[in-house]
Amino acid sequence: MPKVAIYNQGGQEIGQEELAAEIFGISPKAIVIQQAVEAQLANRRQVLAHTKTRADVRGGGRKPWRQKGTGRARHGSIRSPIWVGGGITFGPRSDRNFSKKINKKAKRLALFMCLSDKANNQKLYLIDDLKIAEPKTKLLQEVIGLLPGAKQKLLLAIKPGDKKIFQAGRNLNKIKIISASSLNVYDVLNHQNLGMTKAGLELFYQTFKK
Repeated sequence: MPKVAIYNQGGQEIGQEELAAEIFGISPKAIVIQQAVEAQLANRRQVLAHTKTRADVRGGGRKPWRQKGTGRARHGSIRSPIWVGGGITFGPRSDRNFSKKINKKAKRLALFMCLSDKANNQKLYLIDDLKIAEPKTKLLQEVIGLLPGAKQKLLLAIKPGDKKIFQAGRNLNKIKIISASSLNVYDVLNHQNLGMTKAGLELFYQTFKK
């Protein structure tokens, strides 16, 4: 069974803990992880660009000029796409759907693979407890600065009971704090190190170990 080091808030190693092999002992497969990342990024993509067709543009209720006898080309509406200020023919619309479906088991497997890779490369560790007296960024930064990998991008997975930690961690550079039950493939891959509190690990097992 894979083992990880346990640290206290002072950054001192105080022991080791065995992890569940069915979660942290899986050989990674690039294709499974790629599919999970692509689906996650696609499903959170916001459709912002939206152009108006000739049906949405204001005006054009009457014919600009009569059909014959003016010497000009015939037109039926100033909302026509060939007019300046008219509708857009093939512009982007807000009803586009970029979402991708992925099997629930494949999604969980991809997460387990990423966690296994972190554990195998000593990029995953446990924190005995994480507490601060006040919800201040400076206090939390001093604590995290003593932990391994604090100078690199660090993902902290904790139990969402202490609001002080989440409030203090909003402005930390290169550090993201999330609930252990919300661990996902993209965040794990996007951070070089992963730290989990022991309470966070228990919450993770309750959420994913089924």
